[in-house]
Amino acid sequence: MLDISLRQVVATTNEQYKPYDRYGEPIAGMSWIPLSGELHNGAFECFLLRMDAGARSRPHEHTGGEEFMVLDGELVDCDGQSFHNGDYVRFEPGSKHSSHSPKGCTMLVILRGHNRPLPADELA
Repeated sequence: MLDISLRQVVATTNEQYKPYDRYGEPIAGMSWIPLSGELHNGAFECFLLRMDAGARSRPHEHTGGEEFMVLDGELVDCDGQSFHNGDYVRFEPGSKHSSHSPKGCTMLVILRGHNRPLPADELA
């Protein structure tokens, strides 16, 4: 017998996106929908991330790994590498980067551990 109390459905409509404020102040042009909630106690998170045209992430280091799939649009990493619809990208623990989206994008993100904010000059 199906136990529906063990199933969770998260709506992913435009109205569900909220400002991306995981590190305090919201980042302009970025919004998200947490999918896994507190299910994994911060050791593992899954979320949708939307970046408007021109939005930029803050420089950060991955204390755990990060994986994402670009669902639509384009994301450009700080080294100039572009990721497009359907690209699946993995950053290993200890990797440092920031990204921007010239025309906007939506990604499914899987994050292990936390991101450590970095000063911009640490990526140079």
